[in-house]
Amino acid sequence: MLFDPHVQPYASNRFCVTARKGMVATGSNLASAAGLEILKKGGNAIDAAIATAACLTVVEPTANGLGSDAFALVWVKDKLYGLNASGVAPKNISIEAVKKQHDKMPTFGWTPVMVPGAVSGWVELHKRFGKLDFKEVLKPAIDYAENGYPLSPMLAQMFERATKRYKELFQDDPVYQEWFRVFTKENKESYHFGDMIYLKDHAKTLRQIADTYGEAFYRGELAEKLVAQSNRDHGYFSIEDMNHYRAEWVEPISVNYHGYDVWEIPPNGQGLVALMALNILNHFEPTHRDDVKTIHRQLEAMKMAFADGKFMISDPKDMKHEVSKVLSADYGLRRSQQINDVAQDPEVDQPFKSGTVYLCTADEEGNMVSFIQSNYMGFGSGVVVEGTGIALQNRGADFSLDPSDVNCLQPGKKSYHTIIPGFITKDGKAVGPFGVMGGYMQPQGHVQVCMNMIDFHLNPQMALDAPRWQWMEGKKFLFEPQFSPHIIEQLINQGHQIEIATSRVSFGRGQMIVRLENGVLVGGTESRTDSNIACY
Repeated sequence: MLFDPHVQPYASNRFCVTARKGMVATGSNLASAAGLEILKKGGNAIDAAIATAACLTVVEPTANGLGSDAFALVWVKDKLYGLNASGVAPKNISIEAVKKQHDKMPTFGWTPVMVPGAVSGWVELHKRFGKLDFKEVLKPAIDYAENGYPLSPMLAQMFERATKRYKELFQDDPVYQEWFRVFTKENKESYHFGDMIYLKDHAKTLRQIADTYGEAFYRGELAEKLVAQSNRDHGYFSIEDMNHYRAEWVEPISVNYHGYDVWEIPPNGQGLVALMALNILNHFEPTHRDDVKTIHRQLEAMKMAFADGKFMISDPKDMKHEVSKVLSADYGLRRSQQINDVAQDPEVDQPFKSGTVYLCTADEEGNMVSFIQSNYMGFGSGVVVEGTGIALQNRGADFSLDPSDVNCLQPGKKSYHTIIPGFITKDGKAVGPFGVMGGYMQPQGHVQVCMNMIDFHLNPQMALDAPRWQWMEGKKFLFEPQFSPHIIEQLINQGHQIEIATSRVSFGRGQMIVRLENGVLVGGTESRTDSNIACY
Protein backbone atom coordinates (compact mmCIF):
# COMPACT_ATOMS: atom_id res chain seq x y z
CA MET A 1 0.00 0.00 0.00
CA LEU A 2 1.14 3.55 -0.76
CA PHE A 3 0.70 4.61 2.89
CA ASP A 4 0.08 3.31 6.41
CA PRO A 5 -3.21 4.67 7.80
CA HIS A 6 -2.03 4.19 11.40
CA VAL A 7 1.13 6.30 11.20
CA GLN A 8 0.32 9.81 12.48
CA PRO A 9 3.67 11.60 12.89
CA TYR A 10 2.15 15.11 12.84
CA ALA A 11 -0.27 16.68 15.27
CA SER A 12 -3.87 16.28 14.16
CA ASN A 13 -7.23 15.50 15.66
CA ARG A 14 -8.23 13.63 12.53
CA PHE A 15 -7.63 10.25 10.96
CA CYS A 16 -8.34 9.20 7.39
CA VAL A 17 -11.98 8.62 6.50
CA THR A 18 -13.00 5.49 4.57
CA ALA A 19 -16.09 4.67 2.50
CA ARG A 20 -17.17 2.45 -0.37
CA LYS A 21 -20.04 4.11 -2.26
CA GLY A 22 -19.20 7.79 -2.36
CA MET A 23 -17.19 10.60 -0.81
CA VAL A 24 -17.21 14.41 -0.86
CA ALA A 25 -14.38 16.43 0.70
CA THR A 26 -14.63 20.21 1.04
CA GLY A 27 -13.81 23.09 3.36
CA SER A 28 -17.43 23.20 4.60
CA ASN A 29 -19.50 20.59 6.41
CA LEU A 30 -22.65 22.04 4.85
CA ALA A 31 -21.32 21.82 1.29
CA SER A 32 -20.02 18.28 1.87
CA ALA A 33 -23.44 17.25 3.17
CA ALA A 34 -25.05 18.70 0.05
CA GLY A 35 -22.75 16.73 -2.23
CA LEU A 36 -23.48 13.53 -0.30
CA GLU A 37 -27.21 14.22 -0.61
CA ILE A 38 -26.84 14.34 -4.38
CA LEU A 39 -24.87 11.06 -4.42
CA LYS A 40 -27.58 9.35 -2.36
CA LYS A 41 -30.23 10.58 -4.81
CA GLY A 42 -28.47 8.67 -7.57
CA GLY A 43 -26.19 11.39 -8.83
CA ASN A 44 -22.61 10.68 -9.78
CA ALA A 45 -19.36 12.35 -8.68
CA ILE A 46 -19.83 15.08 -11.29
CA ASP A 47 -23.34 15.94 -10.06
CA ALA A 48 -22.00 16.00 -6.51
CA ALA A 49 -19.14 18.30 -7.50
CA ILE A 50 -21.50 20.78 -9.18
CA ALA A 51 -23.88 20.74 -6.21
CA THR A 52 -21.01 21.24 -3.79
CA ALA A 53 -19.48 24.04 -5.85
CA ALA A 54 -22.83 25.83 -6.01
CA CYS A 55 -23.27 25.42 -2.25
CA LEU A 56 -19.82 26.84 -1.59
CA THR A 57 -20.81 30.10 -3.31
CA VAL A 58 -23.42 30.37 -0.57
CA VAL A 59 -21.75 28.92 2.53
CA GLU A 60 -18.23 30.22 1.88
CA PRO A 61 -18.76 33.55 0.06
CA THR A 62 -15.57 34.90 1.62
CA ALA A 63 -13.59 32.97 -1.01
CA ASN A 64 -15.87 32.35 -3.99
CA GLY A 65 -19.21 33.28 -5.49
CA LEU A 66 -21.41 33.24 -8.56
CA GLY A 67 -18.90 35.62 -10.14
CA SER A 68 -16.02 33.14 -9.72
CA ASP A 69 -13.78 31.27 -12.11
CA ALA A 70 -13.24 27.52 -11.88
CA PHE A 71 -11.13 24.59 -13.13
CA ALA A 72 -11.82 20.86 -12.98
CA LEU A 73 -10.06 17.55 -13.58
CA VAL A 74 -12.61 14.77 -14.14
CA TRP A 75 -11.86 11.04 -14.14
CA VAL A 76 -14.53 9.08 -16.04
CA LYS A 77 -14.17 5.56 -17.47
CA ASP A 78 -10.37 5.46 -17.07
CA LYS A 79 -9.78 8.80 -18.78
CA LEU A 80 -8.91 12.21 -17.33
CA TYR A 81 -10.63 15.31 -18.71
CA GLY A 82 -9.76 18.95 -18.05
CA LEU A 83 -12.12 21.92 -17.91
CA ASN A 84 -10.98 25.55 -17.99
CA ALA A 85 -13.76 27.84 -16.74
CA SER A 86 -11.63 30.95 -16.32
CA GLY A 87 -12.89 34.19 -17.80
CA VAL A 88 -11.49 36.70 -20.24
CA ALA A 89 -10.92 40.45 -20.08
CA PRO A 90 -13.76 42.61 -21.48
CA LYS A 91 -13.40 43.57 -25.14
CA ASN A 92 -13.48 47.32 -24.35
CA ILE A 93 -10.58 47.32 -21.89
CA SER A 94 -7.01 48.19 -22.86
CA ILE A 95 -3.67 49.10 -21.30
CA GLU A 96 -4.09 52.67 -22.52
CA ALA A 97 -7.55 53.02 -20.96
CA VAL A 98 -6.44 51.63 -17.59
CA LYS A 99 -3.28 53.78 -17.51
CA LYS A 100 -5.41 56.91 -17.65
CA GLN A 101 -6.51 56.14 -14.09
CA HIS A 102 -3.97 53.67 -12.63
CA ASP A 103 -0.21 53.03 -12.61
CA LYS A 104 -0.86 49.28 -12.35
CA MET A 105 -3.87 46.98 -12.45
CA PRO A 106 -6.00 47.76 -9.39
CA THR A 107 -7.17 45.13 -6.92
CA PHE A 108 -10.75 46.32 -6.38
CA GLY A 109 -13.58 47.78 -8.41
CA TRP A 110 -14.70 47.03 -11.95
CA THR A 111 -11.31 47.30 -13.69
CA PRO A 112 -9.92 43.89 -12.57
CA VAL A 113 -13.26 42.09 -13.13
CA MET A 114 -13.22 39.54 -15.92
CA VAL A 115 -16.08 37.51 -17.39
CA PRO A 116 -17.01 35.00 -14.64
CA GLY A 117 -16.51 31.41 -15.75
CA ALA A 118 -17.74 29.20 -12.91
CA VAL A 119 -21.43 29.00 -13.86
CA SER A 120 -20.53 28.04 -17.43
CA GLY A 121 -18.19 25.44 -15.94
CA TRP A 122 -21.05 23.88 -13.97
CA VAL A 123 -23.18 23.72 -17.12
CA GLU A 124 -20.45 22.18 -19.29
CA LEU A 125 -19.65 19.56 -16.65
CA HIS A 126 -23.33 18.65 -16.36
CA LYS A 127 -23.92 18.53 -20.12
CA ARG A 128 -21.07 16.09 -20.63
CA PHE A 129 -21.20 13.89 -17.54
CA GLY A 130 -24.20 14.71 -15.31
CA LYS A 131 -26.92 12.18 -14.42
CA LEU A 132 -29.47 14.05 -12.32
CA ASP A 133 -31.53 16.97 -13.59
CA PHE A 134 -29.60 20.25 -13.34
CA LYS A 135 -32.36 21.81 -11.23
CA GLU A 136 -32.08 18.94 -8.77
CA VAL A 137 -28.33 19.41 -8.51
CA LEU A 138 -28.69 23.10 -7.56
CA LYS A 139 -31.47 22.55 -4.99
CA PRO A 140 -29.21 22.26 -1.90
CA ALA A 141 -27.46 25.56 -2.69
CA ILE A 142 -30.80 27.30 -3.20
CA ASP A 143 -32.03 25.94 0.13
CA TYR A 144 -28.97 27.22 2.04
CA ALA A 145 -29.25 30.65 0.42
CA GLU A 146 -32.99 30.93 1.02
CA ASN A 147 -33.28 29.46 4.52
CA GLY A 148 -29.91 30.49 5.93
CA TYR A 149 -26.98 28.81 7.63
CA PRO A 150 -24.86 29.54 10.74
CA LEU A 151 -21.31 30.87 10.53
CA SER A 152 -18.55 28.40 11.46
CA PRO A 153 -15.40 29.56 13.31
CA MET A 154 -13.00 30.04 10.38
CA LEU A 155 -15.70 31.46 8.12
CA ALA A 156 -16.66 33.98 10.81
CA GLN A 157 -13.03 35.05 11.07
CA MET A 158 -12.92 35.66 7.31
CA PHE A 159 -16.12 37.73 7.46
CA GLU A 160 -14.69 39.82 10.27
CA ARG A 161 -11.42 40.48 8.45
CA ALA A 162 -13.16 41.40 5.19
CA THR A 163 -15.66 43.71 6.89
CA LYS A 164 -12.90 45.54 8.75
CA ARG A 165 -10.89 46.02 5.57
CA TYR A 166 -13.84 47.10 3.42
CA LYS A 167 -14.96 49.62 6.02
CA GLU A 168 -11.46 51.11 6.07
CA LEU A 169 -11.30 51.31 2.27
CA PHE A 170 -14.87 51.72 0.98
CA GLN A 171 -17.12 52.92 3.80
CA ASP A 172 -18.91 55.51 1.64
CA ASP A 173 -17.89 54.52 -1.90
CA PRO A 174 -21.08 53.89 -3.93
CA VAL A 175 -19.43 51.11 -5.99
CA TYR A 176 -19.21 48.86 -2.89
CA GLN A 177 -22.46 49.60 -1.06
CA GLU A 178 -24.15 46.48 -2.40
CA TRP A 179 -21.36 44.42 -0.86
CA PHE A 180 -22.13 45.95 2.53
CA ARG A 181 -25.87 45.40 2.06
CA VAL A 182 -25.42 41.70 1.21
CA PHE A 183 -22.52 40.65 3.43
CA THR A 184 -22.82 42.72 6.63
CA LYS A 185 -25.43 43.43 9.26
CA GLU A 186 -27.18 46.76 9.64
CA ASN A 187 -24.80 49.70 10.13
CA LYS A 188 -22.16 47.70 8.23
CA GLU A 189 -21.28 45.56 11.24
CA SER A 190 -19.65 42.19 10.68
CA TYR A 191 -21.30 38.83 11.12
CA HIS A 192 -19.74 36.62 13.81
CA PHE A 193 -19.52 32.95 14.78
CA GLY A 194 -22.97 31.39 15.17
CA ASP A 195 -24.81 34.18 13.36
CA MET A 196 -27.29 33.11 10.70
CA ILE A 197 -26.62 34.24 7.12
CA TYR A 198 -29.45 34.62 4.60
CA LEU A 199 -28.73 35.31 0.93
CA LYS A 200 -32.18 35.75 -0.64
CA ASP A 201 -30.94 37.44 -3.83
CA HIS A 202 -28.38 34.67 -4.25
CA ALA A 203 -31.19 32.10 -4.01
CA LYS A 204 -33.21 33.91 -6.66
CA THR A 205 -30.21 34.01 -8.99
CA LEU A 206 -29.49 30.31 -8.48
CA ARG A 207 -33.10 29.54 -9.45
CA GLN A 208 -32.70 31.55 -12.65
CA ILE A 209 -29.47 29.67 -13.42
CA ALA A 210 -31.18 26.34 -12.73
CA ASP A 211 -34.31 27.14 -14.74
CA THR A 212 -32.39 28.38 -17.80
CA TYR A 213 -29.46 25.94 -17.68
CA GLY A 214 -27.14 28.89 -17.09
CA GLU A 215 -28.42 30.97 -20.03
CA ALA A 216 -29.79 33.77 -17.81
CA PHE A 217 -26.30 34.34 -16.46
CA TYR A 218 -24.61 34.85 -19.83
CA ARG A 219 -27.38 35.55 -22.32
CA GLY A 220 -30.31 36.82 -20.27
CA GLU A 221 -31.48 39.06 -17.45
CA LEU A 222 -28.51 38.49 -15.15
CA ALA A 223 -26.00 39.36 -17.89
CA GLU A 224 -27.95 42.54 -18.67
CA LYS A 225 -27.90 43.61 -15.02
CA LEU A 226 -24.15 43.03 -14.78
CA VAL A 227 -23.43 45.08 -17.91
CA ALA A 228 -25.80 47.89 -16.89
CA GLN A 229 -24.07 48.26 -13.52
CA SER A 230 -20.65 48.17 -15.18
CA ASN A 231 -21.70 50.98 -17.51
CA ARG A 232 -23.07 53.02 -14.62
CA ASP A 233 -19.83 52.65 -12.64
CA HIS A 234 -17.53 53.26 -15.65
CA GLY A 235 -16.52 49.61 -16.08
CA TYR A 236 -15.59 47.99 -19.38
CA PHE A 237 -18.22 45.27 -19.90
CA SER A 238 -20.45 44.89 -22.94
CA ILE A 239 -23.27 42.42 -23.41
CA GLU A 240 -21.16 40.66 -26.07
CA ASP A 241 -18.56 39.82 -23.41
CA MET A 242 -21.14 37.79 -21.53
CA ASN A 243 -22.98 36.39 -24.58
CA HIS A 244 -19.88 34.92 -26.19
CA TYR A 245 -18.35 33.22 -23.15
CA ARG A 246 -18.26 29.43 -22.67
CA ALA A 247 -16.00 27.26 -20.53
CA GLU A 248 -13.68 25.07 -22.60
CA TRP A 249 -12.46 21.48 -22.39
CA VAL A 250 -8.67 21.16 -22.38
CA GLU A 251 -6.09 18.37 -22.31
CA PRO A 252 -4.54 17.92 -18.84
CA ILE A 253 -0.73 18.03 -18.52
CA SER A 254 1.46 15.82 -16.33
CA VAL A 255 4.88 14.70 -15.21
CA ASN A 256 5.81 11.27 -13.98
CA TYR A 257 7.19 11.80 -10.50
CA HIS A 258 8.91 8.76 -8.97
CA GLY A 259 6.50 6.35 -10.67
CA TYR A 260 3.28 8.35 -10.28
CA ASP A 261 1.73 10.66 -12.88
CA VAL A 262 0.79 14.01 -11.34
CA TRP A 263 -1.78 15.92 -13.43
CA GLU A 264 -2.67 19.60 -13.67
CA ILE A 265 -4.70 21.92 -15.91
CA PRO A 266 -2.50 23.52 -18.61
CA PRO A 267 -1.89 27.29 -18.74
CA ASN A 268 -3.34 29.83 -18.20
CA GLY A 269 -3.35 28.06 -14.80
CA GLN A 270 -0.23 27.87 -12.64
CA GLY A 271 -0.41 24.10 -12.29
CA LEU A 272 2.59 24.13 -14.62
CA VAL A 273 4.62 25.63 -11.74
CA ALA A 274 3.92 22.60 -9.54
CA LEU A 275 4.86 20.22 -12.36
CA MET A 276 8.08 22.11 -13.13
CA ALA A 277 9.11 21.91 -9.48
CA LEU A 278 8.37 18.17 -9.36
CA ASN A 279 10.23 17.74 -12.64
CA ILE A 280 13.32 19.29 -11.00
CA LEU A 281 12.92 17.29 -7.78
CA ASN A 282 12.47 14.11 -9.81
CA HIS A 283 16.25 14.01 -10.17
CA PHE A 284 16.80 13.61 -6.42
CA GLU A 285 16.00 10.71 -4.10
CA PRO A 286 14.82 12.23 -0.81
CA THR A 287 15.60 10.09 2.21
CA HIS A 288 13.39 11.67 4.86
CA ARG A 289 10.74 14.37 4.88
CA ASP A 290 12.19 16.32 7.81
CA ASP A 291 15.72 16.41 6.41
CA VAL A 292 17.58 19.67 5.77
CA LYS A 293 18.86 18.56 2.37
CA THR A 294 15.36 17.52 1.26
CA ILE A 295 13.79 20.80 2.36
CA HIS A 296 16.59 22.92 0.87
CA ARG A 297 16.10 21.25 -2.52
CA GLN A 298 12.35 21.76 -2.31
CA LEU A 299 12.79 25.47 -1.59
CA GLU A 300 15.24 25.95 -4.45
CA ALA A 301 13.14 23.97 -6.94
CA MET A 302 10.06 25.97 -6.00
CA LYS A 303 11.78 29.30 -6.59
CA MET A 304 13.07 28.11 -9.96
CA ALA A 305 9.62 26.88 -11.00
CA PHE A 306 8.00 30.19 -10.04
CA ALA A 307 10.67 32.16 -11.88
CA ASP A 308 10.02 30.16 -15.05
CA GLY A 309 6.25 30.11 -14.55
CA LYS A 310 5.85 33.83 -14.01
CA PHE A 311 8.00 34.44 -17.08
CA MET A 312 5.96 32.25 -19.44
CA ILE A 313 2.41 31.51 -18.16
CA SER A 314 -0.43 33.45 -19.75
CA ASP A 315 -3.32 32.88 -22.12
CA PRO A 316 -2.16 29.84 -24.15
CA LYS A 317 -2.48 31.73 -27.43
CA ASP A 318 0.05 34.30 -26.19
CA MET A 319 2.62 31.94 -24.66
CA LYS A 320 6.03 31.86 -26.32
CA HIS A 321 7.31 28.67 -24.70
CA GLU A 322 6.09 25.11 -25.21
CA VAL A 323 4.81 23.36 -22.10
CA SER A 324 6.27 20.04 -23.24
CA LYS A 325 9.79 21.46 -23.29
CA VAL A 326 9.80 22.76 -19.71
CA LEU A 327 8.32 19.44 -18.53
CA SER A 328 10.93 17.37 -20.36
CA ALA A 329 13.38 15.25 -18.37
CA ASP A 330 16.29 17.16 -19.90
CA TYR A 331 14.94 20.49 -18.71
CA GLY A 332 14.29 19.15 -15.22
CA LEU A 333 17.79 17.70 -15.06
CA ARG A 334 19.40 20.95 -16.19
CA ARG A 335 17.50 22.92 -13.54
CA SER A 336 18.26 20.35 -10.83
CA GLN A 337 21.99 20.63 -11.55
CA GLN A 338 21.78 24.36 -10.79
CA ILE A 339 20.85 23.63 -7.17
CA ASN A 340 23.83 23.80 -4.81
CA ASP A 341 24.18 24.10 -1.04
CA VAL A 342 23.53 27.85 -0.95
CA ALA A 343 20.15 29.59 -1.24
CA GLN A 344 19.75 31.38 -4.58
CA ASP A 345 17.65 34.43 -5.39
CA PRO A 346 15.81 34.17 -8.74
CA GLU A 347 14.02 37.21 -10.13
CA VAL A 348 10.31 36.65 -9.49
CA ASP A 349 7.19 38.61 -8.63
CA GLN A 350 5.88 38.71 -5.06
CA PRO A 351 2.93 36.35 -4.49
CA PHE A 352 -0.49 37.72 -3.53
CA LYS A 353 -2.85 36.34 -0.92
CA SER A 354 -6.23 35.11 -2.13
CA GLY A 355 -9.51 33.36 -1.46
CA THR A 356 -10.34 30.00 -3.04
CA VAL A 357 -12.45 26.90 -2.39
CA TYR A 358 -11.41 23.37 -3.34
CA LEU A 359 -13.47 20.19 -3.36
CA CYS A 360 -13.13 16.62 -4.55
CA THR A 361 -15.71 13.90 -5.06
CA ALA A 362 -15.84 10.19 -5.85
CA ASP A 363 -18.61 7.68 -6.53
CA GLU A 364 -18.99 3.90 -6.61
CA GLU A 365 -18.83 3.84 -10.43
CA GLY A 366 -15.19 4.96 -10.28
CA ASN A 367 -15.77 8.58 -11.29
CA MET A 368 -13.71 11.20 -9.46
CA VAL A 369 -13.58 15.01 -9.65
CA SER A 370 -10.95 17.53 -8.60
CA PHE A 371 -12.60 20.97 -8.64
CA ILE A 372 -11.48 24.45 -7.62
CA GLN A 373 -13.38 27.73 -7.67
CA SER A 374 -12.37 31.23 -6.63
CA ASN A 375 -13.12 34.93 -6.46
CA TYR A 376 -9.34 35.33 -6.01
CA MET A 377 -8.59 37.84 -3.23
CA GLY A 378 -11.18 37.00 -0.61
CA PHE A 379 -14.48 38.45 -1.85
CA GLY A 380 -12.72 39.38 -5.10
CA SER A 381 -13.33 42.80 -6.62
CA GLY A 382 -15.73 43.90 -3.89
CA VAL A 383 -18.34 44.50 -6.59
CA VAL A 384 -21.72 42.80 -6.17
CA VAL A 385 -24.32 43.04 -8.94
CA GLU A 386 -27.31 44.71 -7.31
CA GLY A 387 -30.29 42.53 -6.51
CA THR A 388 -28.56 39.32 -7.63
CA GLY A 389 -26.01 38.34 -4.97
CA ILE A 390 -23.39 37.93 -7.71
CA ALA A 391 -20.02 38.81 -6.12
CA LEU A 392 -17.48 39.33 -8.90
CA GLN A 393 -13.88 38.04 -9.01
CA ASN A 394 -10.83 40.26 -9.55
CA ARG A 395 -8.68 37.96 -11.69
CA GLY A 396 -7.59 40.86 -13.89
CA ALA A 397 -5.46 42.14 -11.00
CA ASP A 398 -2.74 39.75 -12.19
CA PHE A 399 -2.44 41.41 -15.60
CA SER A 400 0.60 43.56 -16.33
CA LEU A 401 0.34 47.01 -17.93
CA ASP A 402 3.72 46.46 -19.58
CA PRO A 403 3.06 45.56 -23.26
CA SER A 404 6.26 43.48 -23.38
CA ASP A 405 5.13 41.20 -20.53
CA VAL A 406 3.69 37.85 -21.64
CA ASN A 407 0.86 38.43 -19.16
CA CYS A 408 0.06 41.95 -20.36
CA LEU A 409 -3.55 43.13 -20.43
CA GLN A 410 -5.42 42.63 -23.70
CA PRO A 411 -9.13 42.54 -24.59
CA GLY A 412 -10.52 38.98 -24.59
CA LYS A 413 -7.40 37.56 -22.92
CA LYS A 414 -7.14 35.12 -20.03
CA SER A 415 -4.76 36.11 -17.23
CA TYR A 416 -2.19 34.07 -15.30
CA HIS A 417 -4.44 32.04 -13.00
CA THR A 418 -3.58 30.79 -9.52
CA ILE A 419 -6.33 28.21 -8.90
CA ILE A 420 -5.33 24.65 -9.79
CA PRO A 421 -6.96 21.24 -9.21
CA GLY A 422 -4.63 18.25 -8.99
CA PHE A 423 -4.95 14.55 -9.76
CA ILE A 424 -2.66 11.51 -9.37
CA THR A 425 -2.65 8.33 -11.44
CA LYS A 426 -0.37 5.28 -11.55
CA ASP A 427 -0.03 2.91 -14.49
CA GLY A 428 -3.15 4.35 -16.09
CA LYS A 429 -5.33 3.92 -13.00
CA ALA A 430 -6.73 6.64 -10.78
CA VAL A 431 -5.08 7.22 -7.41
CA GLY A 432 -7.25 10.24 -6.81
CA PRO A 433 -7.95 13.98 -6.76
CA PHE A 434 -6.24 16.49 -4.48
CA GLY A 435 -5.92 20.23 -4.09
CA VAL A 436 -4.65 22.98 -1.81
CA MET A 437 -6.27 26.42 -1.75
CA GLY A 438 -4.48 29.71 -1.31
CA GLY A 439 -3.31 31.79 -4.28
CA TYR A 440 0.41 31.34 -4.93
CA MET A 441 0.54 28.81 -2.10
CA GLN A 442 -1.29 26.32 -4.32
CA PRO A 443 1.57 24.89 -6.43
CA GLN A 444 3.73 24.89 -3.31
CA GLY A 445 1.05 22.92 -1.50
CA HIS A 446 0.72 20.53 -4.43
CA VAL A 447 4.45 19.79 -4.43
CA GLN A 448 4.58 19.21 -0.68
CA VAL A 449 1.45 17.04 -0.57
CA CYS A 450 2.58 14.94 -3.55
CA MET A 451 6.01 14.35 -2.01
CA ASN A 452 4.40 13.55 1.35
CA MET A 453 2.36 10.81 -0.32
CA ILE A 454 4.75 9.48 -2.97
CA ASP A 455 8.16 9.85 -1.33
CA PHE A 456 7.34 9.62 2.37
CA HIS A 457 4.23 7.38 2.20
CA LEU A 458 2.10 9.53 4.48
CA ASN A 459 -1.61 8.74 4.51
CA PRO A 460 -3.94 11.40 3.00
CA GLN A 461 -4.71 13.05 6.33
CA MET A 462 -1.06 13.28 7.33
CA ALA A 463 0.01 14.35 3.84
CA LEU A 464 -2.29 17.35 4.27
CA ASP A 465 -1.65 18.09 7.94
CA ALA A 466 2.15 17.85 7.81
CA PRO A 467 3.90 21.19 8.53
CA ARG A 468 4.39 23.37 5.45
CA TRP A 469 6.70 26.07 4.21
CA GLN A 470 5.67 28.90 1.92
CA TRP A 471 7.86 30.93 -0.43
CA MET A 472 7.11 34.64 -0.18
CA GLU A 473 9.68 36.46 -2.37
CA GLY A 474 13.41 36.34 -3.07
CA LYS A 475 14.99 34.09 -0.44
CA LYS A 476 12.17 34.68 2.04
CA PHE A 477 10.13 31.75 3.31
CA LEU A 478 7.42 31.42 5.92
CA PHE A 479 7.56 28.19 7.96
CA GLU A 480 4.93 26.72 10.23
CA PRO A 481 6.17 26.51 13.85
CA GLN A 482 6.03 22.69 13.91
CA PHE A 483 9.36 22.48 12.04
CA SER A 484 12.38 21.63 14.20
CA PRO A 485 14.41 24.68 15.32
CA HIS A 486 17.52 22.70 14.36
CA ILE A 487 16.29 22.43 10.75
CA ILE A 488 15.42 26.12 10.65
CA GLU A 489 18.88 27.05 11.95
CA GLN A 490 20.64 24.96 9.30
CA LEU A 491 18.50 26.41 6.50
CA ILE A 492 19.28 29.94 7.68
CA ASN A 493 22.99 29.03 7.63
CA GLN A 494 22.54 28.07 3.96
CA GLY A 495 21.26 31.56 3.17
CA HIS A 496 17.48 31.13 3.43
CA GLN A 497 15.59 33.97 5.10
CA ILE A 498 13.02 32.23 7.30
CA GLU A 499 10.20 33.64 9.38
CA ILE A 500 8.11 31.47 11.70
CA ALA A 501 4.39 31.93 11.09
CA THR A 502 1.98 32.84 13.87
CA SER A 503 -1.07 31.64 11.91
CA ARG A 504 -1.72 28.61 9.70
CA VAL A 505 -4.28 30.37 7.48
CA SER A 506 -1.91 31.32 4.66
CA PHE A 507 -0.58 27.76 4.22
CA GLY A 508 -3.62 26.61 2.30
CA ARG A 509 -6.62 24.44 2.95
CA GLY A 510 -6.64 21.14 1.12
CA GLN A 511 -8.56 17.94 0.51
CA MET A 512 -7.73 14.57 -1.01
CA ILE A 513 -9.46 11.31 -1.93
CA VAL A 514 -7.51 8.13 -2.74
CA ARG A 515 -9.07 5.03 -4.28
CA LEU A 516 -7.53 1.74 -3.11
CA GLU A 517 -7.21 -1.21 -5.48
CA ASN A 518 -10.33 -2.82 -3.98
CA GLY A 519 -12.40 0.30 -4.65
CA VAL A 520 -12.42 1.60 -1.07
CA LEU A 521 -12.19 5.39 -0.85
CA VAL A 522 -9.81 7.01 1.65
CA GLY A 523 -10.19 10.73 2.33
CA GLY A 524 -8.26 13.43 4.13
CA THR A 525 -9.18 17.05 4.80
CA GLU A 526 -7.13 19.71 6.51
CA SER A 527 -7.17 20.65 10.16
CA ARG A 528 -6.20 24.18 9.03
CA THR A 529 -9.83 24.96 8.22
CA ASP A 530 -13.51 24.16 8.87
CA SER A 531 -13.18 21.26 6.44
CA ASN A 532 -15.23 18.11 6.34
CA ILE A 533 -15.70 14.80 4.53
CA ALA A 534 -19.14 13.35 3.89
CA CYS A 535 -19.31 9.75 2.76
CA TYR A 536 -21.29 6.52 2.77
